[in-house]
Amino acid sequence: MILHEFSDDLAHHFHDINVEWIEAMFQLEPTDRDVLENPRARIIAGGGTILFVEAPGLGIVGTCALQKTGPTGFELTKMGVRSTARGLKAGEFLLAAVIARAQALAADPLYLLTNARCAAAIHLYEKLGFCHDARIMAEYGARYARCNVAMRHAG
Repeated sequence: MILHEFSDDLAHHFHDINVEWIEAMFQLEPTDRDVLENPRARIIAGGGTILFVEAPGLGIVGTCALQKTGPTGFELTKMGVRSTARGLKAGEFLLAAVIARAQALAADPLYLLTNARCAAAIHLYEKLGFCHDARIMAEYGARYARCNVAMRHAG
């Protein structure tokens, strides 16, 4: 697996990979469209980052963003892996890289918002140190109508 930093020529992958998984399970919300159509303005310019994972022979298969939401707070958001790459551990590779980046940025809190229907993703988040957190849900959960799970990285 090869890790790539955000660049404008990779932005379409950020959009397409996320639209694929969101539309397969939910409906795109206005906040989704805003972030996916304007990643440089909504993520990068605000102090966040977007990473991509490339699988040999398959090209870019996954992406994830860290969106700065406070002085030191970051939301792990818009993490997706193409259905054609499931089972290759691309998501785990990507999530570990994003957590390492968040730690390098001294992210506190590092949190994510998701839905219980994303059971495989939740299992992966738990495996790599995220815990369910009612305070994160109360503070940030209203951002998405589909959000019914909030997690914080325990380190």
